[in-house]
Amino acid sequence: MKILLVDDERRIIEVLEAYLEREGYEIHSADNGIDALKKAKTIDPDLIILDLMLPDISGEEVCRLVRKESDVPILMLTAKSAEDDRINGIVMGADDYLTKPFSPREVVVRVQAILRRVKKTEKVERLEFNGKKLAIDLIKKEVTVNGEDVTLTPIEYKLLTNMAVNPGRVYSRMDLLEKIQDEGIYYEGYERSVDTHIKNLRKKIEADSRQPDFILTVFGMGYKFGGVLDAAHTPV
Repeated sequence: MKILLVDDERRIIEVLEAYLEREGYEIHSADNGIDALKKAKTIDPDLIILDLMLPDISGEEVCRLVRKESDVPILMLTAKSAEDDRINGIVMGADDYLTKPFSPREVVVRVQAILRRVKKTEKVERLEFNGKKLAIDLIKKEVTVNGEDVTLTPIEYKLLTNMAVNPGRVYSRMDLLEKIQDEGIYYEGYERSVDTHIKNLRKKIEADSRQPDFILTVFGMGYKFGGVLDAAHTPV
């Protein structure tokens, strides 16, 4: 698996490179944001480890631009330790956040955990959650709740599947708007329209839309999928 390591401190790249290569990963590196964006396109990495304090464009901006085109897992690695910085990183689409100084072994463990989680949902045909209370057939584009078919609009289906394949990841309203914009309803500044679609989606898949199990509100940030994955069926 390929990992893109982005940091302007050569020593950090060398240390992490040694630890990650020992685990069998193919490491590519960049010491600035522009180079990171180029390599994210050409290398097509399985995961990006991203420092936020880069010499040209910020790591936050790199994350935002990568997220426009890819769902590649991102582990943010930074000296910024304030709670607001960590929250901001997660809202921007990072899958995990680790502050400096760090243990290289912990970085390796977190990389392995993220990739295990992603592997569970990649190339799957069917996802089942919470004791099969919710099932999504990604091939037939069908959703069932407690075994009963549920009819979703294309936008509701897209919101649900984008969040369900990455349980726990926090999506801002803008993130979700970008996910559904090819449905022709994207208008800059209309982030709150997502709330209406989420409200309608909850009515269809939640036992109690006021106390949802699947589409959870993350106050001040957006939404995340809270279902527990039972099974991810892959092609035989």
